[in-house]
Amino acid sequence: MSDTGRVAGKVVLITGAARGQGRNHARRLAAEGADIVAVDLCADIDSVPYPMATEKDLAETVEQVEALDRRIVPIRADVRDPSAMASAVERAIAEFGHLDVVIAQAAVSALGEELTNQSWVDTVDINLLGVINTIHAAYPRLQPGASIIAVGSLVALRPRRAYDEAGPGSAGYKYAKLAVAQYIHELATTLAPHMIRANAIHPTNVDSPMLQNESTYRQFRRDLPNPTREDAEKHFPIVHAMPVPYATPDEISHAVVYLASDESRLVTGMQLRVDAGGYLKVNAFHP
Repeated sequence: MSDTGRVAGKVVLITGAARGQGRNHARRLAAEGADIVAVDLCADIDSVPYPMATEKDLAETVEQVEALDRRIVPIRADVRDPSAMASAVERAIAEFGHLDVVIAQAAVSALGEELTNQSWVDTVDINLLGVINTIHAAYPRLQPGASIIAVGSLVALRPRRAYDEAGPGSAGYKYAKLAVAQYIHELATTLAPHMIRANAIHPTNVDSPMLQNESTYRQFRRDLPNPTREDAEKHFPIVHAMPVPYATPDEISHAVVYLASDESRLVTGMQLRVDAGGYLKVNAFHP
């Protein structure tokens, strides 16, 4: 990975930064010259059927960024709490003096017909309200040239299908990610005159703990009582036009770095799909 300074001097706040896509974004942006504010809850959520990131995970993100000779401030905060996010933004300003890029990455995927409606509530609170809380806390501190990036999902852009039905958490996930897409469209329209950009990235399956867990395996292989990762990965490509099981975190971070950099200074309101043709497989062309 080469350092070409594409975001040199920028300060980037990332939620969900302790592991998975969030950690990868932090590492990639640091390699390109950014300093990082890494926000994560670092605690389990009862309605989510897989372990969440830990304080140890967040410490590993810190080590990886510092190894690239960049500064990083780790913050434990819950994106569901507006005051916590406001405090995180103020900490970023206190440490660095400015904030240039906001990446709302934090999300959960609570799949399973056996889950209660609390999984719907928690999924919407994190995946939608968490995005809004993060961006609204940061917005007053952003200057012209700033970039807002929300991470949505291919799920938001696909019509319902039988294999998408996986309990209340799944329904909450689709609703939240679809709402994020519309929110970014309207936000970008509002902020454009101020030269502040807002874009959404919609990944397909990504090789991260959100995908690689037993609850997800069971949704893809309902024909098996205890499917393994190998069993599920045989069916992951079903959602794609390209014959691949998932995207790597790096493949999403490529898009993040572009949207964070000045290379995309005239790109706003974009619904950028990194989806191996998953949208094309089930949608007609819309001008």
